[in-house]
Amino acid sequence: MTVDLRTSYLGLELRSPLVASPSPLTGELDGLRRLEAAGVGAVVLPSLFEEQLTHDQLELDRLLETTADHVGEAQSYFPDLQDYNTGPWTYLDHITQAKRALSVPVIASLNGITPGGWVGHAKRMRDAGADALELNLYTVATDPEVGAAELEARYLDLVADVRAAVTIPLAVKLSPFFTALANFAARLDGAGVDGLVLFNRFYQPDLDLDSRDVVPRLVLSTSEELRLPLRWIAILYGSVRTSLAATTGVHTGLDAAKVLLAGANVAMMTSALLRNGPDHVAVVEQQLRAVLAEHEHDSVAQLRGSMSRARMPDPAGFERANYVRTLMSWSSRAQVSPGQATTDEPVG
Repeated sequence: MTVDLRTSYLGLELRSPLVASPSPLTGELDGLRRLEAAGVGAVVLPSLFEEQLTHDQLELDRLLETTADHVGEAQSYFPDLQDYNTGPWTYLDHITQAKRALSVPVIASLNGITPGGWVGHAKRMRDAGADALELNLYTVATDPEVGAAELEARYLDLVADVRAAVTIPLAVKLSPFFTALANFAARLDGAGVDGLVLFNRFYQPDLDLDSRDVVPRLVLSTSEELRLPLRWIAILYGSVRTSLAATTGVHTGLDAAKVLLAGANVAMMTSALLRNGPDHVAVVEQQLRAVLAEHEHDSVAQLRGSMSRARMPDPAGFERANYVRTLMSWSSRAQVSPGQATTDEPVG
């Protein structure tokens, strides 16, 4: 049985719904070439972080100030300013080179901190040749003086500013930590966003007791983490006009099939590719084809959204009732030994 894997994402036609999301693999040309050779439908470059550019510029300014009075031979040790990158130029060059090297769409990613930074860098990425732009809304709301409504308004304002500045397709990568996620997704849709990426995986810090320091701790995802984006894609499908991308937890062809059934246009992968290498794309594609053929689906278009909340006879499976059902299913499977008291309370 021939299976058509073509899909549309952000208005871009892709040969496959398997997309390489930001990682070290998409940050260098060899990795990008290997991903395309393995069959990826599109690539998302690592995010450009505005604060890192600001830090680099401040460091250069500090060096200039501390060496301003130095003369003679000492000056020869200072870097040539023409070769000293303190702006987004390396990233923009990576976009340009990726576009020259690849035939699949190249999506740039941006995480800004100021309105001017979001807009300015978005324009530069467009001019460098990016096929689309992903706004990475990676912010931890730690200020007790800033409420949910104010934070959402800020996000909507910056999206509107970027949307007014560039015409290339625009996706927004969200975290799941919104009070009313469905409402916020609909408002982003109304603001002209072309796609929503669910979800941004916040990397949680750890504590080093010896150094008494907060340290980064990267843990790759597993298929178990698929359930959160799976649930919300199923809920949002049909409620918003935007494309939907699932990220976090896509490791196998079955994982990809599930998010497509829920309503996703694409299944994005990072951890699976870091763990198994770029060639894992071909393995997942083969598995996806097998799953579709086994269930007599001849295309992604036929599969997409067929198990979304809007299409299911019992939509409560994606809502509060599922919580009660899950607890009861655990209780019904529990084995009680002789003399052991029974309880309806879930195991902590």
